[in-house]
Order: sequence, then structure tokens, then C-alpha cells
Amino acid sequence: MSAQDTIDTNDLSNTASNKDAADHNVIIRLIRAFAISVVSIMLVFLINNYLNVWRQWPGLPSLFAHHGWFGLESLRTPLVDNQITKGWLQLLSYFGAVALAGLYVFWTPKRPLRADAALLNGFATYIIRTAFWIVLIIGLVDIIISFLRVENFLSPLVGEELTQALGRPQFRGVYVHYPLILLSFVIALFNKSLGFTWLAFLVVLAEFQIVISRFVFSYEQPFMGDLVRFWYAALFLFASAYTLANEGHVRVDVLYSRFRKRSKAWTNTVGTLLLGLPLGWIILMTGMWDKTSSINSPLYSFEVSQSGYGLYVKYLMVGFLAVYAVSMITQFSSYLLDNVADLRQEPGGDQLAGKS
Repeated sequence: MSAQDTIDTNDLSNTASNKDAADHNVIIRLIRAFAISVVSIMLVFLINNYLNVWRQWPGLPSLFAHHGWFGLESLRTPLVDNQITKGWLQLLSYFGAVALAGLYVFWTPKRPLRADAALLNGFATYIIRTAFWIVLIIGLVDIIISFLRVENFLSPLVGEELTQALGRPQFRGVYVHYPLILLSFVIALFNKSLGFTWLAFLVVLAEFQIVISRFVFSYEQPFMGDLVRFWYAALFLFASAYTLANEGHVRVDVLYSRFRKRSKAWTNTVGTLLLGLPLGWIILMTGMWDKTSSINSPLYSFEVSQSGYGLYVKYLMVGFLAVYAVSMITQFSSYLLDNVADLRQEPGGDQLAGKS
């Protein structure tokens, strides 16, 4: 073989290698765009859900039915011009979410998968950190209000008019719970720690004080049991995404523990796409499809228990499902990127594990 033939062969080999590398980079960018699009579409869905339920925007189902798309039955009352415009804005917002995700990937072509995974992991952590402070602060404030009401101490402190107002779920939700929720977002922004251990301890204390008050002082009120359920439900649902990020879930299997790291990465990737992400979206779609859905309806009406003097937090407990779905969708998107990075053998394979 001549020297020229050797050079030509090397050129062909280099060209093929460069083409394979380019194709591989395109696939990685598509995976990044997919994961980020999932989270951005989820956020747009939540915004549109608020507009549909609380601001009476038409939503996509009404827009599609108005135009007779996808075989939907026509609306009994057609949308007017203003509603049609709002519906189109909502539809375009989803395309905008995907476009922004694509532009982000296009502008950061060399950004490692683990960097995006860490970004999404941080967002999921912020969500559950905020949720922790919400249930902690609202639980404490609400039980104080309920105790003062049931023992007739509230009226001398704040007046009869405000006492009656605090007995209405909508008033307490808007003027007590909502400000505390905003405060929790601020606290979570500056306080980077997660207190699930403390929340578990508080659940034990709340249950313990029920036992002491019932059997020692013969005193028990509905709000005492409500507080235990409120905190325990939060502990179970909010900690799921955090536990997933730290590989803390108990795995009942006979195969996974024997897999090599690459096989585990493939298993986690397929499981995320077929089980994890669909589960989160099923919860959101079924619970927030319209105003009468299982999550939207209690949130909209400030639903409370029928115990009279219990905590006014039942609607928030229903909202826990939405927080669970949002945090898990975000964390599974991060998990997807992290496991694809393992398949590519990117450095820092354990960087998300153990992160608080």
C-alpha cells in the first residue's frame, strides 16, 4: 500500500469518527432539550392551570373544542374573541417553553449533562425546601388559632369580627395561609438546609402530646389529630424527591443490586421514561384538568374537614399531591440527565448523591 493510500484511509477514518461524534453530540443535545422541556412545560401547565381555574381563561380543551379539533364536541357556548385570543396565548406558551429549552441548549452546546442535572436537582430541592417551611409554619400558626378559637381566647385578643372571619376557610386561607406561603418561599431561598429529620421528630412530638393530653389531662380537640396528619402527609410526599436524589429509596429487587454501574444507568433511564415521568404527569393531568378535578376543586374552594374546630388545612393537604408531582417530575428529569451522563462516563458520577 502506498503512502497516499494510507493517508486516504486515515482521512476516511477521521471523517467517519467526526461524523459519529457529531451525531452523538446531537443526541446528547436532544436529551438535554427533552429534560429541560419537560420541566418548562410543567411550569407553563401550572401557570395555565391558575389562569383557567382562578382567572377563568378558556384553556386548551375549550380552545380545541371551539375549533372542533381532535374530534372534541363543540362547546354549547362558543368562545368570544377575547377568550379565543387568551386560548391561543395559552397554546403558544407551550411552544414557547419548548423553544426556550431548545435555545438554552443551543447557546450552551458544551455544557455537561451533570451541570444541567445539578440545576434541575437544585430546583427540585428548592421546591421541597419551600414546602417544608410551608407545612411547618402554617401547622404551628393554624393550631394556635384553632386552640384560641375553641377555648374562646381569640375574641378578647383580636375582637369578635376578626374571630368570626378566621372561622371562614377562605378568609384564613387568603389572609393567613397565603402570606405564610410567600414567607416560606423567601426563607427557603436563603436557608439551604432541609429539615425532614426535624419534621419527623415534630410528628412524633405532636402524636406524643395527644397521648399525654388525652390520658393525663383528659383533653383532646380535632386540631390535634389534624396537625399529625398534616405533617405526616407532608413528610411522606415531600421527602420522595429528596430521597430519590440521594438514592435513599428502599429497592425491593433481586437484580438491580447485582448490576454494573452501566446496567444500573440503563435501568434508571428506561424506568424514568416509562414510569417516573408518566406517573408525575398522570397526577398533574388528572388532578388539574379542570376546576372540578381532584386537586383543583379543594384548592379553589378552600376545602376543610367537617370537624368544626380542626385545622383549616385540608385543601393544602390535597395540594401536597401537586407538590409531589412537580418535585418528582423535576427530580426525574435531573435523574435522567445524570444517568445518561453515567452512560457517557462523564466525570462526577456521584456528585448528586448526598447533596442536601
